[in-house]
Amino acid sequence: MLGGKLLLLTTAAESVVSDVSEAASSVESVTSEATLGDAVDVIVENPNQTFSVLGEFFGNIGKSFMSMLPKIIFAAVVLVIGIIITKLVLFGLTKGLSKTKLDLTVTKFTGQVAKIVLYLVLITIVLSMLGIPSTSIVTVIGTAGVAIGLALKDSLSNVAGGFLLMINKPFKIGDYIMTNGVEGTVSQISILYTRLDSLTNQAIFIPNGMAVNATIVNNNGNENRRLEMLFSISYENDFEKAKRVIERELDKHRNILHEIPNLVVMKEHAASSIVILVRAWCKSAEYWDVYFDLNEKVRAAFIENKIEIPYNQLDVHVKEK
Repeated sequence: MLGGKLLLLTTAAESVVSDVSEAASSVESVTSEATLGDAVDVIVENPNQTFSVLGEFFGNIGKSFMSMLPKIIFAAVVLVIGIIITKLVLFGLTKGLSKTKLDLTVTKFTGQVAKIVLYLVLITIVLSMLGIPSTSIVTVIGTAGVAIGLALKDSLSNVAGGFLLMINKPFKIGDYIMTNGVEGTVSQISILYTRLDSLTNQAIFIPNGMAVNATIVNNNGNENRRLEMLFSISYENDFEKAKRVIERELDKHRNILHEIPNLVVMKEHAASSIVILVRAWCKSAEYWDVYFDLNEKVRAAFIENKIEIPYNQLDVHVKEK
């Protein structure tokens, strides 16, 4: 149908050229050596016939547009309804996936892919209603995809990286990770980028291609995590007493996993103190709460039991000659 309209417009254009040429021939014989000024003079000297032909040309365009107007309106209505239906489908899909046992990461990534596919299908349907063959639309989309792929070949590695992250699942939304020299909590995994929120609430975007090929430290990868801390006491203090004080604080702490044995040992004789190594286990999600809380409680217990926490010092001995 659209091809027929284009043929009609082409025929009308050829008619204009032919009629103007005939009008020019009736006044003056225009040879192959005629200049542009001569052609303009012919049009000026025969305005009625020229405007008649131009009026017929634009009239044909108007008729073609009016004949296409119902299809354009119907296609616009379908487009609006299709957008509404697409949003409803995406909303239902998100709700349905949220009730499954799938990770939030997979849920969001699936929603993004479904959104792109649904909108491509909608655009194809609307263009088909305007008379454009669906095979031509698919060909154009495929050609455009190849051209975009060549122009954005680096971005394609990020798309592939996004799918690999979904398959391998080295981390998920909510995990605290360290990779590529940055660290933060994973808040979003899109088709191209992974977003981290740092401890200072800065948004960090890592290309998926880099995330897949880099070393990733996932602090929430396991359910339990070992806590390792160092405490220092003075050489004048009793190590065994300090050890018992630390062990009591570990036993009293509600977030320490008591089914796993704790370790409290002398690590080294430092320059001005005895260093005590403490190893205990807790839930990964409670790691930092336990770490900071235990630091406070052990210090308070040292002060209560008169165990000195030393600081760096230098003894200077002066010898007289």
